[in-house]
Amino acid sequence: MMTRPICITCGTQYEEMESYPSDCVICKEERQYVNPDGQEWTTLAEMQNKPFQNQMIEEQTGLYSITTAPTFAIGQTAYLVQRNGFNVLWDCLSYLDKDTMQAINEIGGIDAIALSHPHYYSSQVEWAEAFEVPIYIHEDDTKWVMRKSERMVFWHGEELELAPSLTIHRLGGHFQGGSVLHVKEDNEEQGLLLTGDIIQVVADQDWVSFMYSYPNLIPLPASKVEEMAHKVKPLKFARLYNAFHRVVKSNADEAVQRSAVRYLKALEGTLFHT
Repeated sequence: MMTRPICITCGTQYEEMESYPSDCVICKEERQYVNPDGQEWTTLAEMQNKPFQNQMIEEQTGLYSITTAPTFAIGQTAYLVQRNGFNVLWDCLSYLDKDTMQAINEIGGIDAIALSHPHYYSSQVEWAEAFEVPIYIHEDDTKWVMRKSERMVFWHGEELELAPSLTIHRLGGHFQGGSVLHVKEDNEEQGLLLTGDIIQVVADQDWVSFMYSYPNLIPLPASKVEEMAHKVKPLKFARLYNAFHRVVKSNADEAVQRSAVRYLKALEGTLFHT
C-alpha cells in the first residue's frame, strides 16, 4: 500500500512510497537530530485517527496562531496573517483535518503559504492542496523539499512582496534560505515580524538570539549575525512572533539590534563577568 510517511521527530511529510524509509533526511542533518529511540514514522491518516486537534487563537487583529495539541514533532506554531484582503499562512503544521479547514474558511481562508525554513515544511502540500493555494519557498532551500508539488513557487533574491504590506525577507543563518515575514503597520498600527526561529525569542522575551542548530546548540558565526541584523535594520516592527508562541511585545526592532550586539560581544568574549 502506498503511503506518505511523516517523521515523528521533525514532522516532515515525504513523497508517496510503498514502505517507510530507513532514515529521515531532515533529522540526519546536524541542525536536527534522530530520536535516541530510533527513527519512527506515521501518516496523516493515522494522526487523524488519534486525539490530535489544531487550536487557533486570535493573537491580535488580523493575526491568528495555529498549534497542534497534543504537541507533535517540533511543536511549532503556524500563523495566519490577514492584511488588506490577503491571507497568508506563515509556516506550516503536520496535522490537518476538516475541523481546521472549516475554522480557517470561516475567517476568510488562505490565499498563500510561505515558509521560513525546512523544519516547518511539515505537511505543506496537504495544506496547499486543501486550500488550493501556492507555496512560497526560497530557492536556496530547494534540496530540503521532501514532497514536491506543482504548487511550489521557488522565489529568489533577498525579498518577495506577497501582497501590499506583506513581504518575505531572506536572512539566511539557520538555513541558507532562512526567511522572515514583515507585516507593515497591521490593523493595530504596529508593524510585525514573524520569524519562525530564524530569529528566536529567548526566555527573557525582551531579547532574541540566532543559532545554526537549536537542539544541538551550534552557534552562528559573528559575520552571519551581523549580516542578518543589517538586513532587518531598515524594517519597522513593534512586535516579533517566533514559532513557539513567544512574543517580543514592544520595540521589537530595537530588541533585535541590541540582541545582535550582545551576541557578538559573547563571541568576542567581552560580555562575560569573571
